[in-house]
Amino acid sequence: MEVVQPMADFQDPSQEWRRLFSELLGTFFLVLVAAGGGMMGQAFPNTISRTAAVVAPALMVLSVILFMGKVSGAHLNPAVSVAFSLRGDFPWRRVPGYVLAQLAGAAVAAWFLQAVIGISATTGSNYPASGYSSFDAFLMEAVLTLGLVSVILGTASGAQNVGVIGALGVGSYIALAGLWGSPISGASMNPARTFGPDLIGADFSDFWVYIAGPLTGAVIAVGVAFVLRGYGGGRSGSAAAQGVLGTEVKRSDR
Repeated sequence: MEVVQPMADFQDPSQEWRRLFSELLGTFFLVLVAAGGGMMGQAFPNTISRTAAVVAPALMVLSVILFMGKVSGAHLNPAVSVAFSLRGDFPWRRVPGYVLAQLAGAAVAAWFLQAVIGISATTGSNYPASGYSSFDAFLMEAVLTLGLVSVILGTASGAQNVGVIGALGVGSYIALAGLWGSPISGASMNPARTFGPDLIGADFSDFWVYIAGPLTGAVIAVGVAFVLRGYGGGRSGSAAAQGVLGTEVKRSDR
């Protein structure tokens, strides 16, 4: 009984706090390396290349999916949570909690970095490059997020987002997108990743780009997923989006 009851409590879908803590922790680690690359590069010049700065978040996302994907689905990104819900794989009532947890994790990470490194968190945020308009950056963020969410939804359709294949696919895409797309917009693809440093650094210049761009790309990706695979909401997609703690399945896989 001493073993069975705690396990039953853990499997209880009402234990939403476990999922929320998972999202907060995972987003904390993501922003720690994503914003930390720019901030450490500012504090210690010529130590972190652009390649290293964009690959580090990809490796962190890969790791986070592997160690906590089964708990919460490892969204780490408000745009991903919205996309999973639009797809029918994730309950809408859980989206506000997930988004708040992601924003909180990002803010804590940015605060930690600024406190320890002694450099403004704005140096680890995302802004349109000099010589490029906010609209240029918006288009870049939308297209990059379209690819990211397409990869996530595609691997989730086979329940691979809770395993090695999903982790490798998503991590690889983030690295590739950052390598070629980061000079113009920073390749955020994630409102929370930009929100944390902007909040702690008190500079929300062009922040709309990093909300509208990722959300636009995510919505388009849901449409692409429908064209490629039809409706979502099946067993495998729901398990990938929600984790495996009391997954709510809307439709059986066909």
